[in-house]
Amino acid sequence: MTSNPDGEPRGLRIFSYLPNPRLSKATIAARLCGVTVELRGASPAELADWLWDFDARPLPEGERGSLEHLARSARKGFSSTLYKTAAFLEAHPFGTVPAAFSLDGKVGIFESNSIMRAVARLGHDQARLYGDDAFSASRIDSFLDASLLFARDTQIYVLALRAGSVSADIHGSTVQAFASYMGGIEQALRGRDGFLVGDRLTLADIGFVAELALLHNEQLHGDLLLRSNLRPMLGEASRAEFPQAFAHFERLRRIDAIATDIEPYLRSLAAGH
Repeated sequence: MTSNPDGEPRGLRIFSYLPNPRLSKATIAARLCGVTVELRGASPAELADWLWDFDARPLPEGERGSLEHLARSARKGFSSTLYKTAAFLEAHPFGTVPAAFSLDGKVGIFESNSIMRAVARLGHDQARLYGDDAFSASRIDSFLDASLLFARDTQIYVLALRAGSVSADIHGSTVQAFASYMGGIEQALRGRDGFLVGDRLTLADIGFVAELALLHNEQLHGDLLLRSNLRPMLGEASRAEFPQAFAHFERLRRIDAIATDIEPYLRSLAAGH
């Protein structure tokens, strides 16, 4: 385990459903920053059989009866009872994943953008992914904050597609969020030959490539969209409307540190998995 000059260990533990392209924000940043990230998790269906804790682990069938006091009603994305310790909920008051922890388990960090920021801070001297000063860091934050509405609507949209039914209202909200976000990315890249902030890769770019990768789940549900008479978000019309943004996505996914996470995920979706 490497350390910062002040002796602080440069690492995090993250518990999440897997695979999760939003989690890739942290693992991509870690790869570039020389930070160790320990991952624990399983598929969303399997996490119902896990103990949600800093020391997250699968629960043997015979152990669940003694843990009824830890049973919590599942929320968005899960449909069954989940077992969450008091320590987990103290560290993660919203009770969601991905859930990151300091290596002593005392500090919880939630939401994928914040987990990515924590990694970048731990490895700032190596990669400077979070800018060079307060202004560049704040501009990076601006892109990450602008992605939040897009991320919220994308999550609702993808969950609806997976459930086999997407309403016109959900699709319409996602179309609006997509157009707003991609329009901003398109404008930011206009006249530039590089990255969203400055002349090198930053968290703004990593956040963008991870969020757009998640939307590629749409590829698995083309028949559902066709039956519902709904236009795909990632179709040719969108690529014609936002050429710079899509070209940037293609450039980013070829960078080795990004491709390690994003390419297997996109290949799996393209193969229909």
